[in-house]
Amino acid sequence: MSNSDIKKLKLLTIVGARPQIIKSASLSRAIKTKFSSNISEVLVHTGQHYDDNLSAVLFKELGTSKPKFNLNINKLSHGAMTGRMIERLEQVCVGENPDWIVVYGDTNSTLAGAIVASKLNVKLAHVEAGLRSLNVSMPEEVNRVVTDRVSSLLFCPNEVAVKNLISEGYKNFSNVSFKNVGDIMYESALCFIEQSKKP
Repeated sequence: MSNSDIKKLKLLTIVGARPQIIKSASLSRAIKTKFSSNISEVLVHTGQHYDDNLSAVLFKELGTSKPKFNLNINKLSHGAMTGRMIERLEQVCVGENPDWIVVYGDTNSTLAGAIVASKLNVKLAHVEAGLRSLNVSMPEEVNRVVTDRVSSLLFCPNEVAVKNLISEGYKNFSNVSFKNVGDIMYESALCFIEQSKKP
């Protein structure tokens, strides 16, 4: 696919946990390298992982843009944190009017972004879709299942994740596409291997 094949798109990328920052840096780099004239990205950090030494420093060291929005939502219970994130993310989304929201993994930030996308009828892309523990007592499992169900694009990290979605009937959903695109964390490790070496 070339730049000329893509209409101008605006992505709202939501991260909150340190691994999500690393994963999003890999995708952001690909967007800037290959599609910068057709895709713009607004980065939102919910603040779920908030320590500067373990969060803010990653944006600098991975060479990605600082978040346009840092919601600074942390140190709350799961319900309070997710609710506060939904409220603030909705405001950001209304103001930015993106074509797509992109979320990663299975955190409270992921679920909040998924709910906002669903309520505002914004298309949702879920990176690391289809992963399952089959243990619904885990908050992460609930976050994964709900996020996948309201997504339009499901980027699976492996064939097991694809099979999980097939077994859940996703082939029957006409408004959803899913595909094995590989493990973005592995890709990030390859991409940022030099930065990972001790200075």
